[in-house]
Formats: sequence, structure tokens, C-alpha cells
Amino acid sequence: MKFMYFVLTTFMLFSSVVVSAEPIGFMGGSRLTLGTQANLSASVRLGDLDNDNDLDVVVANGRHWPQQNFLFLNQARGRFNVQRKLGQELRTTYATELADLDGDGDLDIAVGNDMAPNQVFLNDGTGQFQAGETFGELSSVRSLTLADLDGDQDVDIIATSRGKPNMFFLNGGKASFGKGQPFGGPADSTINVAVADLNQDGHNDLVLANRDGQQNYALLNDGSMSFDKKVAFGTSRDETRAIAIGDMNGDGKPDLIAGNIGQSNAVYLGDGAGGFQQGVPFGRPDGQTYAVTLADLDHDQKLDVVVGNVMQNNAAFFNDGTGAAFSEVRFGNEDGASYGLDVGDLDGDGFDDIVVANSGSTNRIFLNRRRR
Repeated sequence: MKFMYFVLTTFMLFSSVVVSAEPIGFMGGSRLTLGTQANLSASVRLGDLDNDNDLDVVVANGRHWPQQNFLFLNQARGRFNVQRKLGQELRTTYATELADLDGDGDLDIAVGNDMAPNQVFLNDGTGQFQAGETFGELSSVRSLTLADLDGDQDVDIIATSRGKPNMFFLNGGKASFGKGQPFGGPADSTINVAVADLNQDGHNDLVLANRDGQQNYALLNDGSMSFDKKVAFGTSRDETRAIAIGDMNGDGKPDLIAGNIGQSNAVYLGDGAGGFQQGVPFGRPDGQTYAVTLADLDHDQKLDVVVGNVMQNNAAFFNDGTGAAFSEVRFGNEDGASYGLDVGDLDGDGFDDIVVANSGSTNRIFLNRRRR
């Protein structure tokens, strides 16, 4: 078996990124793939679907063209030798998100589609899924986020749509979702939304990543599910495709990571009251980031950043603890189109690995080989 091992050498990086001399990297190879098909994959998510205590994978395929969504079951140490179809119809899927939607203790799946019915699939506990309710009207859905918005201890669905109203759907219990309520502007080009209590008032707020020259902003929850107060971040010219929230500098306050197209990515440190400092750029000045996630990849108690890029290598950015300076490790092919990614320990060695959803090429696994 021939493996590729990606390490950082001596490459001067943009702005706040510095070079690391430690032997860090991610291992990929011809066997570290999710099947052999080259679908138009838009996102990938990890979770224990069959309750056997390892992480499985669900992949969203199609984007604007109907394709089959798939599950890949982890057989042992990151070997995905069982593949199952999710649903019988082919749809234009952008998102397959995991959470216990019906309260029975296992992971269900919410599927978001571009101008096709969105639907919930309910897990029987063994990784077999039955079609549940559809939710929402036909729209240009680009992402789903699952979180408890109204504080009633069940999981709600937040759907973003490019150029059409964004909607959230409150769970009435047992994966029953109502008509939905709009948030943000009626013509926002929202590609991604993240959820956190930004002002520490006990209510979850929404952070919107907008494209097409629109302003990015956070929407603060007043406690009655009204999101009327806007807090802008970045410039009105950013082309933001992805957003993630985490405490990047260890001060106990949520910070933002914005993944941008045609410019560098940025960190916005939060003030704990719903506001943010001026953005600190990181990564390539001509970056093409379509996906962002956070994880402590090196077990140093600091959140690191992983980005999926289009027509550029993907990259992991190791945080020095300030949330404003990183060392970069690139992985994957420079001619790929990574629309989505997720992070988790696939092989049981205690270190988080990376799974990448590629549009037009095979979806790949990269094993974390950091040991110091």
C-alpha cells in the first residue's frame, strides 16, 4: 500500500501563520477512501450510527444534480467496508446532519436539498433508517445546522438558503417539525450558520456566513425566539462560505472563524457581550475555503482549525493559544474541490482524523499522525 505523508517544511505563510518545525501531518492513501465513486459531494458528517462505539460517516451528494446519499459504517480502525444508501430517491443534497431528533437515544439524519423536499430519516438504532417527515418548502438550501434554539431540550433545524429566506424549524418532539420561521434578511445569500450563546445570556444566537458581497452578521436571541438585533463582523465585501465558533484564545468567550473565498480566512475574537474584535487574517491571501471545523488536533488544550479548499490544498492550522497565530499543515490535492469536511477519531488511536467531501472526485480520509 502506498501512502502519502504531508509535512510542513519551510514555507513562509501569510500574515499570522508561522512555520512549525514539529513532525506533524496527515496520512492519506489509495485505501483511505469512502468507496470508489466520484460524486458531487457537498458535505460529510461523523457519528456512531449503529451504536458499536466507533464513528461512521454520512455523505451528502448531488448539490444541484440529483444523486444518491450514502452511509459508510466503520468496521474497525477506520475501515469503511460497508456502504448503505440513505433514502430511495435521488435528490440534490447539500447537507446531511446528525442528531437525536426523536429522543430515542440514537442519531437521526436531517437532509437539506436544493429545490427538492427536505426530509428527516429516523434511525432504528442499528444504522438502518426510515424516512420521516419532510420539512420546509422548496428552497435553495445550502446548509443545515442542528441545535436546541428554544431551550426545550430537543433538537431543532436551522436551514440556510442562498438568495431566499433562511428558516428555522422547531422540534415539537419526536422529530415533528412545524411550518418554520424566517430569520435574517429575505434575500440573504447565507451559505452557513453557526449557533452559540455569544452574549452569555443563556439563549443561543445565530452567526451567518454570507456570500455575494453581503455583510456577515450575528443575530442575537432575545429569549423569545426573536433574532432582530444584528451585530456585524468583517467587511461588507467578504465572500464568506463557512463559519465555526469556539474559544480560540482560552478566555471563556466564543470566537468566530470565517472561511472565505478569494481572500484570507479570519479570526474574530469575541468580547462575551455579542461583539467581536477586528478580524485577524490567516491562511492564503487568495484562499478558496468552502468548509471550516475546529478540533484539538494535537492534544495541547487549544482549538485548531481545519479548512476544506477548492483548487487548493486543504489545511490544518495549529493554534499557538492566542487565537491569532497558527502553524499550517497542508494535505490533500491542490486540484481538488473540498466542499465539506468533518473531524473525529476514526481509527481509535486517540487523535482526531479528517474526512473530506470532494465534489467530482473520491471522498478521502486523512489519518492524524501527530505523536508529540
